[in-house]
Amino acid sequence: MKTITLTYPLIGVGETIPVQRQILAIGQFDGLHLGHVSVIQRALELGRSLQLPVAVLTFHPHPKEVMGKGDYEGYLTPLRDKESILEELGVDYMYVGEFTPEFSKVPPSDFVTKVLLPLQVATAVVGFDFRFGFMGEGTAEAIHPLSGGKIDVETVAPFLLEEEKVGSSGIRAALKLGDAEKAHRLLGRPYRVRGTVVGGDKRGRTIGFPTANVDPSGHYVTPAKGVYAVRFGLEGEVYGGVMNVGVKPTFTDGSIKPTFETHLFDFDRSIYGEDVWIDLVQYIRPERKFSGIDELVAQIAKDADEARGILNQ
Repeated sequence: MKTITLTYPLIGVGETIPVQRQILAIGQFDGLHLGHVSVIQRALELGRSLQLPVAVLTFHPHPKEVMGKGDYEGYLTPLRDKESILEELGVDYMYVGEFTPEFSKVPPSDFVTKVLLPLQVATAVVGFDFRFGFMGEGTAEAIHPLSGGKIDVETVAPFLLEEEKVGSSGIRAALKLGDAEKAHRLLGRPYRVRGTVVGGDKRGRTIGFPTANVDPSGHYVTPAKGVYAVRFGLEGEVYGGVMNVGVKPTFTDGSIKPTFETHLFDFDRSIYGEDVWIDLVQYIRPERKFSGIDELVAQIAKDADEARGILNQ
């Protein structure tokens, strides 16, 4: 898959941007959850049947981040993660549209004539709630006439799971409550945070529970503070572990930013500087302050046993 950054107005069409008829799925696609995947799968089906390449047009930064609207903080899938998942799905091109305050003012007609038509979109595939252009004035139904009949449009119905519409806001809400299992169901996979192992205060090693302190590689949605059973990916291997997301209130005043510290089971080597991923499996308990080291150690041992049991189910 090739990733191409688009700026408005389009520059480099026919040079850095290939000119070819293509199927284009359009959306923010933060999370690439089951609903988003249903849209992209439909685009892939069309591409196969018409023997055309399939592209996805997403936007970065998130429009809500740029415009300061809504309860928005962090990404479910930062660009690197989005790119990896789309490649696994079999998408040919990922277009990353640079979202700026100026771009937010582009009218629907200009988006169609100055973005979609130059990309030679044969069919645009969008979700049921797709809107575009200034103030969201553009609808899926408007694309065909605005293109002079050159672009067909397919709208994909909502993806329902247990009679609930799958959406990014529901996943964010689940994570804020620590409901890793619900987030997993809506995403169609565990919620994953990628990052690099960095040096910490090394306190865990002195109490018999060494931890890998992971610095996230992107601005992820931070799940609820607390302890989780997790799976930890390193160099093609997967390890079980117990992770604390929080501010270590036993040792700090709580003013630091939340950290992701994982004690890995049956593992004993230095991995500083390694790129890793962490999958949330199940929430165990909230973070809390302990009276001393002995109480903390006893609780960590209990958490580790519970996490092992969860991972072995």
